[in-house]
Amino acid sequence: MTPAPATRFAAFTVEHFVLIAVFLIVCAGLVVLGRAHRGTAGEVRFRRAYALLIPCFTVPMQVLQLLPSEFEFNKSLPLQLCDFAWIAAIVALWTRHWAATALVYFWGLTLTIQGIVTPSLTDLFPHPQYFMFWGMHFFTVWAAVYLTFGLGVHPTWRSYRFTLSVTAVWAVAVMTFNAVTGTNYGYLNRKPAVGTLLDWFGPWPGYVVVEIALVAAVWALMTWPWTRTADPVGGDAPQVRSRAARGSALFGAATRKRASR
Repeated sequence: MTPAPATRFAAFTVEHFVLIAVFLIVCAGLVVLGRAHRGTAGEVRFRRAYALLIPCFTVPMQVLQLLPSEFEFNKSLPLQLCDFAWIAAIVALWTRHWAATALVYFWGLTLTIQGIVTPSLTDLFPHPQYFMFWGMHFFTVWAAVYLTFGLGVHPTWRSYRFTLSVTAVWAVAVMTFNAVTGTNYGYLNRKPAVGTLLDWFGPWPGYVVVEIALVAAVWALMTWPWTRTADPVGGDAPQVRSRAARGSALFGAATRKRASR
């Protein structure tokens, strides 16, 4: 008997493992490249070229899924967190602003990467949605890896608090929209049809509460090592060092003044 043709992308197949292998190879290459040209004019050129590349891919794909022939109200609207993550990636790559890099770091390396490991994709190769799904996820996580481990743009507790606040606003807004329209953007109102990590967290709405608590804890753990040893871009540490430097200067001036007497 001929097996029924696949109707959606299947995780943990040869195709999936090949995609993950390509993803990891590019991650490693971006780390090496970032460390090699960190602080040079080449870094700025590459960052901004990468920033321009992302919308060249994502915007046409986004427009395509809004066309009448492709539009589905329950999945075509740009309300997923990944839809905002790639926009943050563009800003982060172009400017290295602490707020944008924070969103890319926390969203990209936890929530977006979950879509790569356990994809919920209803379209198969070579459907445009197939390329949009993988391209959007890959570009975002690659940007996070390049900025963090290649260029050394690290998170702070300030960026942690900022990302938590922005994510909470998004979750409340999207959950309300889902409740009104019967959609399920962000899987905030029910679990996806395929198996994901959410299956371990119990039924709705309990799994949402567990997910929020887990994400907050994981993000805290992702912040703590950098705040102990790194020289972060933005945040509280530079201010602390600045105050310490001013205090040291004042102490030195006072010591010299007493010695001159």
